Parts: sequence; C-alpha cells; structure tokens
Amino acid sequence: METPPLVLQTAGSLVAILALAGLAWWLKLGGAPLLDSDEAVRRAAHEAEDGFAPMAIARDTGGLSALALDDAGRIMVIKRHGNRFAGRVLGPNSRAMCEGSSLVVDCGEARFGAVVLSLPDAQAWADAINRLNGCGHA
Repeated sequence: METPPLVLQTAGSLVAILALAGLAWWLKLGGAPLLDSDEAVRRAAHEAEDGFAPMAIARDTGGLSALALDDAGRIMVIKRHGNRFAGRVLGPNSRAMCEGSSLVVDCGEARFGAVVLSLPDAQAWADAINRLNGCGHA
C-alpha cells in the first residue's frame, strides 16, 4: 500500500515543528520574562532609555510591570511587551489613579496603553505621578 504524498508531507512538517520546539525549549528561548528583582527593573529601564538609573523601584506583585524613579525626579513605567519589556518616562500628560490596591498609570501615549500595577504603596506613587502634570498643586 502506497502512502499518499500529502500524508508524508504533513508528517514531515509535524516532525520538523516538534524538533524546532524541542530545540527552543532546550536552548531556553522564548518564555515569559518577569520583573522579579530590582536588578531586572534596572536592566529594563536602561534598555528603554539609555542612562536611566533608578534610585527607587516599585514592582508589580506579579512581576509584569514596574515603576522606577531616577535621581532627577523622572518616573518611568515599565511593562511586559511580548517577551521583552517596554518603558516610558512619564511626562505632563501622564495620569495615575488608584483602584483598591491597584495603580492604573496612563502615560498619555495611546499606543503604549494604560499599565495596571498591584502595589502596596499605590497611592504614594499615584500622587508622585500626578504631581508631574501639576495636578498636585492647588
């Protein structure tokens, strides 16, 4: 009995896909990186903006996002984007609000989107972010 060519092609493709997936797993490629340490946040902040050196860091409890404050008073919000991290230095168009123990940060850039962080000191960070745009002054 002769095997149809389409079955052989499909089986070969499946074997190749499984081999490549196994190779990627063995090389520990891909995966889901986390901001699970202050050093990881420092690396991500430096990759997002060369020379950004965080002095104070607040990490989301899940490790998916973080806030970083440098010695110049600039605040950067960092979030996972695929298997990498993206960050934005917050400016006058940024806003932050607390929803329970969660902090929602809108950097004012529609394409970046809002970032939700679960922080123990969410209100303090919200106040600091909102002061960037003058909302803290009466």
